[in-house]
Amino acid sequence: MRAARMYGVNDVQLVEVPKPIIGDDELLVKVRSAGICGTDLRMIRGGFAGIGAETPRTLGHEIGGVIAEVGSRVAHYRVGMRVGVAPNMGCGICDRCVRGDQHLCGEYEALGVQMDGGFAEYVRIPAKAVAFGNVVELADRVSFDEAAINEPLSCVYNGILQCPIAAGDDVLIIGAGPIGLMYAQLAKMSGAGRVMVANRSPERLRLCREIDDAFLPLEADTLRERVMELTGGRGADVCVTANSSPETQQTAIELAAMHGKINFFGGLPKDRQVVGLNTNDIHYKQLVVTGSTKANNHHFRKTLQFIGSGILNVEKLITARYPIERAEEAIGHAMSLQGVKTLIVFD
Repeated sequence: MRAARMYGVNDVQLVEVPKPIIGDDELLVKVRSAGICGTDLRMIRGGFAGIGAETPRTLGHEIGGVIAEVGSRVAHYRVGMRVGVAPNMGCGICDRCVRGDQHLCGEYEALGVQMDGGFAEYVRIPAKAVAFGNVVELADRVSFDEAAINEPLSCVYNGILQCPIAAGDDVLIIGAGPIGLMYAQLAKMSGAGRVMVANRSPERLRLCREIDDAFLPLEADTLRERVMELTGGRGADVCVTANSSPETQQTAIELAAMHGKINFFGGLPKDRQVVGLNTNDIHYKQLVVTGSTKANNHHFRKTLQFIGSGILNVEKLITARYPIERAEEAIGHAMSLQGVKTLIVFD
Protein backbone atom coordinates (compact mmCIF):
# COMPACT_ATOMS: atom_id res chain seq x y z
CA MET A 1 0.00 0.00 0.00
CA ARG A 2 1.01 3.66 -0.37
CA ALA A 3 2.02 5.60 2.72
CA ALA A 4 3.57 8.98 3.47
CA ARG A 5 6.32 8.20 5.99
CA MET A 6 8.64 10.48 7.90
CA TYR A 7 12.32 9.50 7.77
CA GLY A 8 13.75 12.50 9.57
CA VAL A 9 13.67 16.29 9.76
CA ASN A 10 11.95 17.69 6.66
CA ASP A 11 12.05 14.23 5.10
CA VAL A 12 8.63 12.76 4.27
CA GLN A 13 8.46 10.27 1.42
CA LEU A 14 5.64 8.51 -0.39
CA VAL A 15 6.59 4.83 -0.34
CA GLU A 16 5.12 1.37 -0.85
CA VAL A 17 4.83 -0.63 2.36
CA PRO A 18 3.07 -3.88 3.26
CA LYS A 19 -0.58 -3.68 4.20
CA PRO A 20 -0.86 -4.07 8.01
CA ILE A 21 -1.76 -7.47 9.42
CA ILE A 22 -4.18 -7.26 12.34
CA GLY A 23 -4.52 -9.41 15.43
CA ASP A 24 -7.66 -11.04 16.82
CA ASP A 25 -8.48 -7.98 18.95
CA GLU A 26 -7.73 -5.33 16.34
CA LEU A 27 -9.33 -3.54 13.40
CA LEU A 28 -8.05 -2.51 10.00
CA VAL A 29 -9.44 0.77 8.68
CA LYS A 30 -9.26 1.79 5.04
CA VAL A 31 -8.47 5.49 5.25
CA ARG A 32 -10.65 7.79 3.19
CA SER A 33 -9.57 11.16 4.58
CA ALA A 34 -6.71 12.32 6.81
CA GLY A 35 -6.11 15.85 8.04
CA ILE A 36 -2.71 17.50 8.24
CA CYS A 37 -2.29 18.95 11.73
CA GLY A 38 0.08 21.49 13.23
CA THR A 39 1.52 18.61 15.27
CA ASP A 40 2.47 16.82 12.05
CA LEU A 41 4.19 19.94 10.78
CA ARG A 42 6.10 20.48 14.04
CA MET A 43 7.27 16.87 13.97
CA ILE A 44 8.46 17.25 10.38
CA ARG A 45 10.25 20.54 11.03
CA GLY A 46 11.84 19.63 14.34
CA GLY A 47 12.10 15.84 14.29
CA PHE A 48 10.58 13.43 16.77
CA ALA A 49 11.96 10.83 19.18
CA GLY A 50 12.20 7.39 17.62
CA ILE A 51 11.79 8.52 14.02
CA GLY A 52 14.79 8.24 11.73
CA ALA A 53 16.11 6.85 8.47
CA GLU A 54 16.03 3.29 9.83
CA THR A 55 12.85 3.75 11.88
CA PRO A 56 10.40 5.76 9.75
CA ARG A 57 6.83 6.39 10.79
CA THR A 58 3.56 6.99 8.96
CA LEU A 59 2.17 10.27 10.22
CA GLY A 60 -1.48 11.35 10.44
CA HIS A 61 -3.73 11.28 13.51
CA GLU A 62 -6.89 12.89 12.04
CA ILE A 63 -8.65 9.96 10.39
CA GLY A 64 -11.96 9.10 8.75
CA GLY A 65 -12.46 5.81 6.94
CA VAL A 66 -14.18 2.44 6.53
CA ILE A 67 -13.53 -0.74 8.50
CA ALA A 68 -11.88 -3.20 6.12
CA GLU A 69 -11.11 -6.09 8.49
CA VAL A 70 -12.36 -7.10 11.95
CA GLY A 71 -10.39 -9.29 14.36
CA SER A 72 -12.01 -12.57 15.36
CA ARG A 73 -12.50 -11.47 18.98
CA VAL A 74 -13.83 -7.98 18.20
CA ALA A 75 -17.51 -7.30 18.88
CA HIS A 76 -19.79 -4.45 17.72
CA TYR A 77 -17.71 -3.41 14.73
CA ARG A 78 -18.30 -4.79 11.23
CA VAL A 79 -16.69 -4.64 7.81
CA GLY A 80 -17.99 -1.66 5.83
CA MET A 81 -18.79 0.50 8.88
CA ARG A 82 -17.98 4.18 8.31
CA VAL A 83 -15.91 5.45 11.23
CA GLY A 84 -13.93 8.28 12.75
CA VAL A 85 -10.88 7.37 14.82
CA ALA A 86 -9.86 9.15 18.03
CA PRO A 87 -6.06 8.76 18.04
CA ASN A 88 -5.15 9.07 21.73
CA MET A 89 -4.55 5.98 23.86
CA GLY A 90 -3.56 5.48 27.50
CA CYS A 91 -2.65 2.50 29.64
CA GLY A 92 -6.30 2.02 30.64
CA ILE A 93 -5.68 1.43 34.37
CA CYS A 94 -4.19 4.61 35.85
CA ASP A 95 -6.40 7.16 37.64
CA ARG A 96 -6.43 9.47 34.62
CA CYS A 97 -7.50 6.72 32.24
CA VAL A 98 -10.17 5.49 34.66
CA ARG A 99 -11.72 8.97 34.75
CA GLY A 100 -11.70 8.98 30.93
CA ASP A 101 -8.69 11.20 30.38
CA GLN A 102 -6.52 8.74 28.51
CA HIS A 103 -4.98 11.70 26.64
CA LEU A 104 -3.32 12.72 29.93
CA CYS A 105 -1.97 9.24 30.74
CA GLY A 106 1.71 8.97 31.61
CA GLU A 107 1.98 6.18 29.05
CA TYR A 108 0.05 8.13 26.39
CA GLU A 109 0.45 7.07 22.76
CA ALA A 110 -1.27 8.24 19.59
CA LEU A 111 -1.74 7.03 16.05
CA GLY A 112 0.53 8.98 13.75
CA VAL A 113 2.75 10.10 16.62
CA GLN A 114 4.18 7.13 18.54
CA MET A 115 2.77 4.55 16.09
CA ASP A 116 1.86 4.44 12.40
CA GLY A 117 -1.08 6.63 11.50
CA GLY A 118 -3.44 7.64 8.74
CA PHE A 119 -1.29 9.02 5.91
CA ALA A 120 -1.65 5.59 4.30
CA GLU A 121 -4.24 3.51 2.50
CA TYR A 122 -4.83 1.42 5.63
CA VAL A 123 -4.23 1.93 9.35
CA ARG A 124 -4.14 -0.75 12.03
CA ILE A 125 -6.19 0.06 15.12
CA PRO A 126 -4.55 -1.52 18.21
CA ALA A 127 -6.52 -3.66 20.65
CA LYS A 128 -6.56 -1.04 23.41
CA ALA A 129 -8.02 1.56 21.03
CA VAL A 130 -10.74 -0.90 20.07
CA ALA A 131 -11.45 -1.81 23.69
CA PHE A 132 -11.70 1.79 24.89
CA GLY A 133 -13.99 3.03 22.14
CA ASN A 134 -11.59 5.10 20.04
CA VAL A 135 -13.39 3.99 16.87
CA VAL A 136 -16.76 5.70 16.42
CA GLU A 137 -19.44 4.90 13.85
CA LEU A 138 -20.35 7.96 11.76
CA ALA A 139 -23.86 9.29 11.35
CA ASP A 140 -25.05 9.22 7.74
CA ARG A 141 -24.71 12.98 7.32
CA VAL A 142 -21.09 13.07 8.56
CA SER A 143 -18.56 12.87 5.72
CA PHE A 144 -15.12 11.27 5.93
CA ASP A 145 -13.56 14.73 5.63
CA GLU A 146 -15.61 15.97 8.58
CA ALA A 147 -14.67 12.88 10.56
CA ALA A 148 -11.00 13.65 9.94
CA ILE A 149 -11.14 17.24 11.14
CA ASN A 150 -13.29 16.25 14.11
CA GLU A 151 -10.08 15.36 15.95
CA PRO A 152 -8.82 18.96 16.30
CA LEU A 153 -12.41 20.08 16.88
CA SER A 154 -12.59 17.72 19.86
CA CYS A 155 -9.42 19.31 21.25
CA VAL A 156 -11.09 22.72 21.00
CA TYR A 157 -14.17 21.35 22.78
CA ASN A 158 -11.89 20.22 25.60
CA GLY A 159 -10.66 23.82 25.76
CA ILE A 160 -14.26 25.08 26.01
CA LEU A 161 -14.90 22.69 28.91
CA GLN A 162 -11.75 23.77 30.75
CA CYS A 163 -12.50 27.48 30.22
CA PRO A 164 -16.29 27.79 29.83
CA ILE A 165 -17.96 30.51 27.76
CA ALA A 166 -21.20 31.97 29.16
CA ALA A 167 -24.08 33.46 27.18
CA GLY A 168 -23.24 36.99 26.10
CA ASP A 169 -19.50 36.77 26.81
CA ASP A 170 -17.09 38.83 24.74
CA VAL A 171 -14.58 36.25 23.49
CA LEU A 172 -11.14 37.08 22.05
CA ILE A 173 -9.34 34.37 20.12
CA ILE A 174 -5.75 35.25 19.23
CA GLY A 175 -4.85 33.20 16.18
CA ALA A 176 -6.96 32.55 13.07
CA GLY A 177 -5.55 29.20 12.01
CA PRO A 178 -7.65 26.02 11.98
CA ILE A 179 -7.76 25.86 15.78
CA GLY A 180 -8.63 29.54 16.19
CA LEU A 181 -11.45 29.35 13.67
CA MET A 182 -12.83 26.14 15.22
CA TYR A 183 -12.68 27.85 18.59
CA ALA A 184 -14.63 30.79 17.13
CA GLN A 185 -17.32 28.43 15.87
CA LEU A 186 -17.69 26.66 19.21
CA ALA A 187 -17.63 29.99 21.07
CA LYS A 188 -20.55 31.21 18.99
CA MET A 189 -22.37 27.92 19.53
CA SER A 190 -21.80 28.36 23.29
CA GLY A 191 -23.64 31.68 23.23
CA ALA A 192 -20.82 34.22 23.04
CA GLY A 193 -22.01 37.78 22.45
CA ARG A 194 -19.04 38.92 20.36
CA VAL A 195 -16.43 36.59 18.87
CA MET A 196 -13.28 38.55 18.07
CA VAL A 197 -10.55 36.78 16.10
CA ALA A 198 -7.08 38.34 15.84
CA ASN A 199 -4.31 37.54 13.38
CA ARG A 200 -1.37 39.16 11.59
CA SER A 201 -2.30 37.72 8.20
CA PRO A 202 -4.87 39.65 6.12
CA GLU A 203 -5.61 36.40 4.25
CA ARG A 204 -6.48 34.60 7.48
CA LEU A 205 -8.77 37.46 8.48
CA ARG A 206 -10.47 37.30 5.07
CA LEU A 207 -11.08 33.58 5.54
CA CYS A 208 -12.45 34.33 9.02
CA ARG A 209 -15.11 36.57 7.46
CA GLU A 210 -15.96 33.95 4.84
CA ILE A 211 -16.52 31.25 7.44
CA ASP A 212 -18.93 33.40 9.46
CA ASP A 213 -19.65 37.06 8.87
CA ALA A 214 -20.68 37.38 12.53
CA PHE A 215 -17.02 36.96 13.58
CA LEU A 216 -15.10 40.19 14.19
CA PRO A 217 -11.64 39.90 12.59
CA LEU A 218 -9.05 42.13 14.26
CA GLU A 219 -5.64 43.13 12.96
CA ALA A 220 -2.76 42.40 15.32
CA ASP A 221 -1.29 45.92 15.04
CA THR A 222 -4.42 47.57 16.49
CA LEU A 223 -5.61 44.70 18.67
CA ARG A 224 -5.60 46.48 22.02
CA GLU A 225 -7.42 49.56 20.72
CA ARG A 226 -10.10 47.54 18.90
CA VAL A 227 -10.79 45.18 21.81
CA MET A 228 -11.25 48.09 24.19
CA GLU A 229 -13.38 49.95 21.67
CA LEU A 230 -15.67 46.97 21.06
CA THR A 231 -16.04 46.11 24.75
CA GLY A 232 -16.47 49.65 26.06
CA GLY A 233 -13.07 49.54 27.78
CA ARG A 234 -13.83 46.36 29.78
CA GLY A 235 -11.70 43.89 27.88
CA ALA A 236 -12.63 40.36 26.89
CA ASP A 237 -14.52 38.03 29.20
CA VAL A 238 -12.73 35.04 27.72
CA CYS A 239 -9.33 35.11 25.97
CA VAL A 240 -7.89 32.15 24.07
CA THR A 241 -4.32 31.83 22.81
CA ALA A 242 -4.69 29.74 19.66
CA ASN A 243 -1.06 29.92 18.59
CA SER A 244 2.43 29.14 19.87
CA SER A 245 3.53 32.65 20.85
CA PRO A 246 4.68 33.63 24.37
CA GLU A 247 3.77 37.23 23.56
CA THR A 248 0.18 36.13 22.92
CA GLN A 249 -0.06 34.75 26.45
CA GLN A 250 1.09 38.09 27.84
CA THR A 251 -1.40 39.94 25.63
CA ALA A 252 -4.29 37.72 26.75
CA ILE A 253 -3.74 38.65 30.39
CA GLU A 254 -3.52 42.34 29.50
CA LEU A 255 -6.74 42.31 27.46
CA ALA A 256 -8.84 40.19 29.83
CA ALA A 257 -11.72 41.90 31.61
CA MET A 258 -12.26 41.95 35.36
CA HIS A 259 -13.20 38.38 36.41
CA GLY A 260 -12.04 37.26 32.96
CA LYS A 261 -10.98 33.76 31.99
CA ILE A 262 -7.99 32.77 29.85
CA ASN A 263 -7.19 29.48 28.14
CA PHE A 264 -3.63 28.85 27.01
CA PHE A 265 -4.53 26.46 24.18
CA GLY A 266 -1.41 26.68 22.04
CA GLY A 267 1.71 25.03 23.46
CA LEU A 268 5.03 26.88 23.25
CA PRO A 269 8.35 25.84 21.68
CA LYS A 270 10.77 24.27 24.17
CA ASP A 271 13.20 27.16 23.83
CA ARG A 272 10.48 29.73 24.65
CA GLN A 273 8.31 28.00 27.21
CA VAL A 274 9.22 30.23 30.16
CA VAL A 275 7.07 33.37 29.88
CA GLY A 276 7.14 36.55 31.93
CA LEU A 277 3.56 37.31 33.02
CA ASN A 278 2.24 40.25 35.00
CA THR A 279 0.77 38.27 37.87
CA ASN A 280 -0.57 41.47 39.43
CA ASP A 281 -3.04 41.61 36.52
CA ILE A 282 -4.15 38.09 37.45
CA HIS A 283 -4.35 39.10 41.11
CA TYR A 284 -6.13 42.44 40.86
CA LYS A 285 -8.50 41.49 38.02
CA GLN A 286 -9.29 38.13 39.66
CA LEU A 287 -8.52 36.25 36.47
CA VAL A 288 -8.82 32.52 35.99
CA VAL A 289 -5.96 31.21 33.83
CA THR A 290 -6.05 27.63 32.59
CA GLY A 291 -4.76 25.41 29.82
CA SER A 292 -6.00 22.52 27.73
CA THR A 293 -4.33 19.84 25.65
CA LYS A 294 -5.52 17.16 23.25
CA ALA A 295 -8.88 15.40 23.80
CA ASN A 296 -10.39 12.24 25.21
CA ASN A 297 -12.85 9.87 23.59
CA HIS A 298 -15.86 11.59 25.16
CA HIS A 299 -14.81 14.92 23.61
CA PHE A 300 -14.36 13.19 20.24
CA ARG A 301 -17.83 11.63 20.33
CA LYS A 302 -19.47 14.84 21.49
CA THR A 303 -18.13 16.97 18.63
CA LEU A 304 -19.10 14.29 16.13
CA GLN A 305 -22.62 14.72 17.50
CA PHE A 306 -22.41 18.47 16.90
CA ILE A 307 -21.49 17.83 13.26
CA GLY A 308 -24.01 15.03 12.80
CA SER A 309 -26.89 17.07 14.22
CA GLY A 310 -26.16 19.96 11.88
CA ILE A 311 -25.59 22.55 14.62
CA LEU A 312 -21.96 22.98 13.57
CA ASN A 313 -20.73 23.31 9.99
CA VAL A 314 -17.03 22.50 9.65
CA GLU A 315 -17.07 21.94 5.89
CA LYS A 316 -16.02 25.56 5.27
CA LEU A 317 -12.80 24.94 7.16
CA ILE A 318 -11.61 22.47 4.50
CA THR A 319 -9.83 24.54 1.88
CA ALA A 320 -7.56 22.00 0.13
CA ARG A 321 -7.69 18.30 -0.69
CA TYR A 322 -4.81 16.29 -2.15
CA PRO A 323 -4.71 12.64 -3.23
CA ILE A 324 -2.16 10.43 -1.48
CA GLU A 325 0.01 10.54 -4.63
CA ARG A 326 0.57 14.24 -3.89
CA ALA A 327 1.12 13.86 -0.15
CA GLU A 328 4.42 15.73 -0.18
CA GLU A 329 2.78 18.62 -2.05
CA ALA A 330 -0.08 18.59 0.47
CA ILE A 331 2.36 18.88 3.36
CA GLY A 332 4.14 21.74 1.61
CA HIS A 333 0.82 23.50 1.12
CA ALA A 334 -0.01 23.13 4.81
CA MET A 335 3.47 24.37 5.73
CA SER A 336 2.87 27.53 3.70
CA LEU A 337 -0.14 28.39 5.92
CA GLN A 338 -2.38 28.80 2.89
CA GLY A 339 -6.09 28.29 3.45
CA VAL A 340 -7.34 26.70 6.64
CA LYS A 341 -7.45 22.89 6.70
CA THR A 342 -5.56 20.66 4.25
CA LEU A 343 -6.58 17.01 3.80
CA ILE A 344 -5.03 13.97 2.19
CA VAL A 345 -7.80 11.94 0.56
CA PHE A 346 -8.07 8.43 -0.84
CA ASP A 347 -10.22 6.72 -3.45
